[in-house]
Amino acid sequence: MKLGFKKALILAPHTDDGEFGCGGTIARMIDEGTEVYLAAFSACEKSVLKKYPSDILVEELKRATEKLGIPEKNLFLFDFEVRVFNERRQDILQTIIDLREKINPDVVFMPSLDDIHQDHATIAQEGLRAFKFSTILAYEMPWNNLAFETTAFVFLEEKYIKAKIEALKEYESQSHRPYSNEEFIRSLARTRGVQINTNYAETFNVVRWIMR
Repeated sequence: MKLGFKKALILAPHTDDGEFGCGGTIARMIDEGTEVYLAAFSACEKSVLKKYPSDILVEELKRATEKLGIPEKNLFLFDFEVRVFNERRQDILQTIIDLREKINPDVVFMPSLDDIHQDHATIAQEGLRAFKFSTILAYEMPWNNLAFETTAFVFLEEKYIKAKIEALKEYESQSHRPYSNEEFIRSLARTRGVQINTNYAETFNVVRWIMR
């Protein structure tokens, strides 16, 4: 059975968040014919290690999303300063509203409302305001989630997990992160798969589910 989404929008506070949170699901949706868009709100130039160019995450994002099958024309990259999204809350809300009007997705993926990272929290809160009349699924990021209700699961075949892993390998500048390795990615997907009696899965918190 297909997931059945026609258009999906991924709201990623930073350039790699969409892939970490729902990379396998993105690969599956694209394989099933969903038109997937991804909006990243910051390339985190102030957080990049000194040995890399400050804008390296822009190129890494393009390579990673290409591995998942997202065409470059469906990428939106904004230049909000990392860690201070709350200071630009209204601008971010308007940006998300503009995306809503341009894309009109039938499902939106965003960080959890219980995500404790300040930028993630802003995207989640403003995403809910902009898409309160739409289906919203919040993706899991265990290193930031104070709590997470696993109220929706997406079955993932090996090829979708592999696509997620290959996409995340493109983020060489983030390889020092403890969650940025194949062992962790597979183990989390395996854990979520066990919960629904399959090999691999990604889990989401249902913020809104609109049935038309």
